[in-house]
Amino acid sequence: MSGEEKWTRAEMLAVAGSLQVVDGDVTVVGLGLPQIAALLAQRTHAPTVRLLLEIGVFEPVPAEPAMGIADPRMWKDATAFASTLEVLGVMVHGGRVSLGLLGALQVDQWGSLNTTEVEAPDGSRRRFRGSGGSNDISSNASRTVVIMTHQSRKFSEALTFLTSPGRRIKEQTRATVGLPSQGPCAVVTDRAVIALTDAGAVLESVHPGEQPDTVLADTPIPLNVPAGGPKETPAPTATQLALIRTELDPNNWYTS
Repeated sequence: MSGEEKWTRAEMLAVAGSLQVVDGDVTVVGLGLPQIAALLAQRTHAPTVRLLLEIGVFEPVPAEPAMGIADPRMWKDATAFASTLEVLGVMVHGGRVSLGLLGALQVDQWGSLNTTEVEAPDGSRRRFRGSGGSNDISSNASRTVVIMTHQSRKFSEALTFLTSPGRRIKEQTRATVGLPSQGPCAVVTDRAVIALTDAGAVLESVHPGEQPDTVLADTPIPLNVPAGGPKETPAPTATQLALIRTELDPNNWYTS
C-alpha cells in the first residue's frame, strides 16, 4: 500500500483508469479492472457515461459486485438485453462507441495488443483466449485505453502475436490500412500512465511513490519523456477508495 490514505497498486490502477473516462462516453467495458474503473467513473466524475458489455448488455447499473461481465449481477437495471452482434456490430462497427477499456497480455509502443499467445523463457508458447471483442473495439471505437499491471514482459517492440491494431500497423498509419478511428490513446498501469500518440509512446505521469527513472527502466519499449518530466498521477481520494472497498470490489476480487 502507498500514500497517506493507504491504497493497493490495483486500487491505484482502477482510479487512474477511471480518470480516462469522460462524462458522456459510450464505453465498452472489458473484464476485471476495466469494469471497476468504468463503474468508478460512473459513480464519481462521469455520471452520464453509458456502459456496454460485449455479450449484449446495454447500460447496466450493477448494485453489487460481479465476477466479470458474464455475471448476471453485472447486468442489473440494464436498459436492453441484446447480443454480441448488436454491441460489436451495430454499436462498435457503427461508430457509436467513443471509448473501449481493454486488458492485454502484451502491448507495443503504438498500442497494438497481444491477447492471444505469449512465449515462455524456454521458447515454448502458451495460447490464451485471443481477441474476443478486442480487435473490433481497437479497430472501430473512437479511442481505446489499455488497463494492465506494469511488468516488463508485458511491453514489447515486437509482439509475439498481433491481436488488435494500435496507432501504427507494420509502420503504416491507421488511415492507410482503412481504420476509421484514433485508436489507442493510453496505457494505464499500476505504476504510470503512458500516452499513445502518432509520434509514439510518452510517459505522461507516474503514480505517487514511483520514480520516473525506475518506471522507464521497467518499460522496454521506446518511451518519450515530456519536457520537465512526467507529472504525478492524482492519488486516490477517500471517496474513490470507499466506493471501491464497500461497493465495487468489497471482496477484493480485482483490487487486492
